[in-house]
Amino acid sequence: MSARILIVEDEEALSLLLRYNLEAEGYDVDTVARGDDADVQLRERIPDLIVLDWMLPGVSGIEICRRLRARPETKALPIIMLTARGEESERIRGLSTGADDYIVKPFSVPELIARVRALLRRASPERVSDVLAFGDIALDREKKRVSRAGREIALGPTEYRLLEFFMERPGRVFSREQLLNGVWGSDVYIDERTVDVHVGRLRKALNRGREADPIRTVRGAGYALDDRFGIEAKSA
Repeated sequence: MSARILIVEDEEALSLLLRYNLEAEGYDVDTVARGDDADVQLRERIPDLIVLDWMLPGVSGIEICRRLRARPETKALPIIMLTARGEESERIRGLSTGADDYIVKPFSVPELIARVRALLRRASPERVSDVLAFGDIALDREKKRVSRAGREIALGPTEYRLLEFFMERPGRVFSREQLLNGVWGSDVYIDERTVDVHVGRLRKALNRGREADPIRTVRGAGYALDDRFGIEAKSA
């Protein structure tokens, strides 16, 4: 699945320009114009990277950066800070607050995209890799093909996205609500039990005979790609 990027920028023209160019690169992009709205959204849904303006209505970008670094779940979230302040002291302040990169306006959009790509590659290499592998399962994003131990597996589009989502985060347990938001999108209303149906279909497609089931059901919590499966499959 495409990496998710949140743009927090109150200049509408710049926000639209960044969104257009980042989406053209294949990223899933959301935009927010106010700092307080961004703070709320970031507590509900964490992106893979945030492009954050320094000066914002509501809550400043510097304060948002501080809050993100204080929370365990966003402590390592890649942050690129945008600002019209080019003085060395201001750059130092932005970086010392926790920003990973700092770009002074006006800037080159291709340069920003290159920095986004570099940060994502460093922070989450699995999000930009063309081929994901877990145990004896391989998922080729470019060819949209899945195989297990060399056997090609036919998946429907939803099952493919579900497997891709799991393989990007092996071992992590996801609730049905988190899977709905991550695979179907937060703007689509689907009953949570739909997740069970598609997980069942994915399991049926992946598992043949006595093959180990790579998907773990965590009672009362949700589902995960079993990290023990990856170890066992490699040692088999």
